[in-house]
Amino acid sequence: MSTWKGQTKANVLGLKIFVYLIRIGGLPAAYFLLRFVAGWYFLFAWDSSKFTWNYFRHRLGFGWLASVVSLYKNYYIFGQTLIDKVVMMSGVKNNLSYQSDGENYLYELAKNKTGGILVSAHLGNWEIAGHLLKKLDYPVNLVMFDAEHERVKKYLSEVMKERKNMKIIVVRNDMSHIYEINNAIANKEILCMHGDRFVEGSKPVSVSLLGEDAYFPTGPFFLAARYGLPITYVFAMKDNARHYHFYSTPPKVYSFERGNSKDQSGIKQMVEDYVVEFEKILRKYPYQWFNYYDFWKK
Repeated sequence: MSTWKGQTKANVLGLKIFVYLIRIGGLPAAYFLLRFVAGWYFLFAWDSSKFTWNYFRHRLGFGWLASVVSLYKNYYIFGQTLIDKVVMMSGVKNNLSYQSDGENYLYELAKNKTGGILVSAHLGNWEIAGHLLKKLDYPVNLVMFDAEHERVKKYLSEVMKERKNMKIIVVRNDMSHIYEINNAIANKEILCMHGDRFVEGSKPVSVSLLGEDAYFPTGPFFLAARYGLPITYVFAMKDNARHYHFYSTPPKVYSFERGNSKDQSGIKQMVEDYVVEFEKILRKYPYQWFNYYDFWKK
């Protein structure tokens, strides 16, 4: 069974260079340098590239040459999303825009003060979605893995504006995050979690994605079932160089009795519902899944 190690490809020096370019030359200058950076990963990062190439070639059925071209596009768009994240969250002047399908569902959650769980994926630009959530004027908790590079997170926090309604809950080995998650639920706050990666020691469930079974985490779905919380699936996708499209599904409360929330068949149904929405977005934006490990490995 293949598990994600919780690490990103970003590093502090690279981010500092791009932030500098953004401030003196705007997005075009940063995007220009990015073409060469993406080319380096395309040529030399085969440890991760082979899995992405297999995704294009065998899961999406692209031809050999189309898979190679798609691999480069994947790295390039990934770099764009990192740059866009810094631009939008740091307050640097920009002309990035977005449109939404279903944003009203999130405002309803905030208005009803029920709390809830938003489940996304390493697809598109989740950080941009998080930035948009601050408009809710409602407590939002982003659940992140401690294995993400601490230096990168620290540097980003220095260039980003404070988001008063948002809090990061770090998933740690000592399980201290459980208390923070329980407090957020008790206070009827919103939790934002990823549904496409799990780490060693968790209990995933196998569901078909793009015609092949793969493992998905059950944590977000178990919480929604156990506490009767509305759950919705959100994605922020890059339509072009300056425009994003935000998607949100209608919130749904699954009718598990509190004592039966560990029923694996029920939890699996929840995961399957998520995967249906996940795959729709994946097919529409095939180059924007930034998942650099063997996702389908048994």
